[in-house]
Order: sequence, then structure tokens, then C-alpha cells
Amino acid sequence: MIELNIPGRGELRIEHLVMDVNGTLAIDGQLIEGIARRIGLLRDRLQIHLLTADTHGKQAIIDHLLNLKAVRIQPGDESRQKAEYVRQLGAATVAAIGQGANDAGMLEAATLGVCVMSVEGLAVSSLNASDLLMPDILSALDLFDKPLRLIASLRK
Repeated sequence: MIELNIPGRGELRIEHLVMDVNGTLAIDGQLIEGIARRIGLLRDRLQIHLLTADTHGKQAIIDHLLNLKAVRIQPGDESRQKAEYVRQLGAATVAAIGQGANDAGMLEAATLGVCVMSVEGLAVSSLNASDLLMPDILSALDLFDKPLRLIASLRK
């Protein structure tokens, strides 16, 4: 768990990190270099959750590389499904990371939504639903390894 007291915002208690896969952790179905190591650094503090529509059909490989089992999202109304997943975990304890239009619901529902730039693009709806924008996924994951960075960005 990560606990922070953010001036002007209050207590932030994060137990779960929910992430989109394609476009966020992987490009064209290939895991971005450095992701596995960074997720490994967070496992002792956060429960890691992956949500995917498995666009490229390579999620089983990604699951193996990360030693995780992604939750498959069904086609149609994907943003709502991802938001509902966050709410079922207890949105007040969830941080979410994504970049696509189908991530907007989970980014808005989570207590902390982090939008990342990607070579696949960045949906304006996801940007507007987020608390933070990060230049890439590796920088976003580093926020949770060095959580004082969150205080610097979120304080009011």
C-alpha cells in the first residue's frame, strides 16, 4: 500500500494499480522494454491488475512475461467495463493508468487517474478524465516507486 498526505487534497491510500495493456504497457502486442522490472518493484506495495481487450491476441505472452493474469474486457462499452472493475475493487483505493478512449472511465473512477503519452496516441477523453499526464509509461510507473513525486504534482 502507498499512503500519502497531499496538501490541499488530503489522504491518498492506494492499494491497487489498474492498467490498460495495449497502447499503455505494450505496443503492437509487444511489451515495452522495462515494464516487467518496474512492475516487479511495485508488487510488494500494490496489487497489480491488467485490463485488456487483447487487440493483438498476444496477452497470454504478456501475462507470462509479467507473471500476471489480465482480465479480458468484452468488445463494446469497454470504458464502462473498466470503470466498473475499478469500482468493484473500491475506487477510493485504486490508481489507474491508461491512454486510450476506452480507459477514460477507469481513469475518472479511480482515486488517482494517470494518463500516459503513447506512440498509439492519447485520447482527449482520457486526458480530461485524469489527474496527471505523464510523458510515457515508464515515468508513470516510477511515480509509484517514488511516491513523493505524486505529492509534488498533486498538491494544491
